[in-house]
Amino acid sequence: MPKMKTKGSAKKRFKFTGSGKIKRKHAFKSHILTKKGTKQKRNLTHTTTVDKADVRSIKRQLCA
Repeated sequence: MPKMKTKGSAKKRFKFTGSGKIKRKHAFKSHILTKKGTKQKRNLTHTTTVDKADVRSIKRQLCA
């Protein structure tokens, strides 16, 4: 049976940290930025970790 392919979209969106957690970027930072406040835009810049409920499905997409 052939190998399972990694999902290309997940490969571009997520990275693993050194401790094995999954990093992601915030949404709502790509367009229509004029109506968003400076503080909101600044806080959306930073990366964060994926929620525990989503880790299993993302790992399945990345390590298939």
